[in-house]
Amino acid sequence: MNQQNLMRQARKLQEQLAKIQEDLGNEAVTGSAGAGAVEVTLNGHGNVQGIKLRKDAVDPSDVETLEDLILVAFKDAQSKVAALSQARMGPLTGGLGIPGL
Repeated sequence: MNQQNLMRQARKLQEQLAKIQEDLGNEAVTGSAGAGAVEVTLNGHGNVQGIKLRKDAVDPSDVETLEDLILVAFKDAQSKVAALSQARMGPLTGGLGIPGL
């Protein structure tokens, strides 16, 4: 394979990765905790899009439990973002697990 073909392939891969990154920003995943009492929605870049709390999850005398539920829901959503990103980019990166992609 000559250098020109290699550069063309690299450019094509870069364009495909950019498209996937753009598409990930338009996707949303939701993590939950407490049997759905707390839901955190992130886009495919990991940015928070929303938080939903069921009324029964809010107990002014037990704020710590609500804080824990929010954290668990956020971590659940983060793991789903990572899985989504890997599913979209894995075929292009050959499963290399390149950081930041």
